[in-house]
Order: sequence, then C-alpha cells, then structure tokens
Amino acid sequence: MTYPIAIIDAFTDSPFKGNQAAVCILNDNGAKPSDTWMQSVAEEMNLSETAFLSKRSEGSWNLRWFTPTTEVNLCGHATLASAHALWELHNETASILRFQTRSGELTAEKTAAGIQLDLPVTEITDQTNPTDFEHLVTALELRGTELTAAHVFQASEDLLVMLKNGETVEVVQPNITRLAEISCRGVIVTGVGGRDGVDFTSRFFAPNAGIAEDPVTGSAHCALANFWSARLGKKSMRGYQASKRGGYVGVTLQGQRVLLDGQAVTVMKGTLC
Repeated sequence: MTYPIAIIDAFTDSPFKGNQAAVCILNDNGAKPSDTWMQSVAEEMNLSETAFLSKRSEGSWNLRWFTPTTEVNLCGHATLASAHALWELHNETASILRFQTRSGELTAEKTAAGIQLDLPVTEITDQTNPTDFEHLVTALELRGTELTAAHVFQASEDLLVMLKNGETVEVVQPNITRLAEISCRGVIVTGVGGRDGVDFTSRFFAPNAGIAEDPVTGSAHCALANFWSARLGKKSMRGYQASKRGGYVGVTLQGQRVLLDGQAVTVMKGTLC
C-alpha cells in the first residue's frame, strides 16, 4: 500500500525557512497502519515532526504527530503544514478544517494572510524544583547572570525560561546533553522584544523528544502567548523564533484558546511505499 507524503515548511512564506514537517495522508479505506509503522516513518523522515492524517468526514480529519523518537500531544507547525497539504495537494474544499487530536479538536481556517490555527492555551505556573533550576543554569551557561529561580516557569510538559531580552535569547548556546538531564518535554527560552519590532523572541530545545533545537514551535507559542500577554498587557502579539531557519508567529489570546497565524510552503511531494 502506498501513501502520498509531502515535506512542507511552516510558519514561513519562503522555502527552506520556518519549520519542516512531513505530512502523510492515509488512505480512506482499508486497514490503518500501526503505531510502530508511523513511528518508523517519522524516524526515516528525521524531521522534528511527521503528521499522519486520516479522513473522518468532509472537512474533518484525525491527526497524529510523531517526532523521530516519540508521539507527541500537540504540534502547531505540523498542524499548519497538514492544513496546507490538504488544501493544496488533496483538493480539500472546506475553508475550515477540523482535526481530532490528543489535545482535543483543533481547527485551521484560511485567511487573507495565510492560515489561522485555533489551539488550546498552555497554563503557566511557577517552577519550584531547585534541581531543575541548577540544571538549567548549567545547561544554558547562565551562571553569574541575571537568571534566578523566579525566571523559570512550568508550561505544561515544558519549562519556560525568561531572559533579559530578545537579543540575549538569540546568543544562548546551550549544552544539549545537560538539557536532556531535565525531566521535561522541552525548554522554552524567551525574552521581550527582538528583531523587526516583534513583541518577544524565543527558542525551543527538546532533546528528550529527539529534537536538539526546533526551528519554529507552534505548541510553545500556546504558552508564550499566555506568558507575554500577562506581562505586556496585549492579547495580540507577534513573536520570532530565533533558530537557524527562523520564523515569525502571530498569536492572539482568546480565553482558553490561542490563535496562531502563519503561512506554509510545499518543498517536496511524493509517494511513501
């Protein structure tokens, strides 16, 4: 059995920028592939995420996300890539797509500027584990700087570290091996402001999920929208994720939901045997 598959750059309007995701559309009929098979495909693709779609009804799809090493509960950029693939490559006609996922129902809507995702907000709480703090100080090589335990927060499965500003975030050179010693999905590093007049800058490191540094992380922005809205007094903001590929994400906080705005570009399409 063969399946169409595409590699799509998300949160960018230019190829070879933003974050790559593979999107595999499973056949409407017949037995669905096993979890082991999907994990093997994700390992073979070796991108931060591989998304698998199976149709439920017109405009409604099951959606799952796999890193090269594990299945995850939420992925924004691969959801954006999935919507793009369905509209551009699969002749989907619905202007609003509904995805059934581990994080409940997510939607993607066509807009004049690209695609808008509706995702759940990530709650932010103080992080009080002193061992995690010491690991972060060492792994981020921030000892002797302004970082204190008051700058470290829990964001669901992730830790969030607030630095002085966006410029500081861009020059951090973490020890990925030490970061992997922390029991969390990933570490978000963020600071106010940054290039092109953005409201905040961030980076995301997830060695425990098989990703040293993720280029642009939609799920992290579900936490960042909540975090910076409380500090900047804004509901709508624009963030920059300062990886080597880089990408811009528009965020709007709406109660317990976060709207993410972005674009996507197809760079490769083919058939998975």
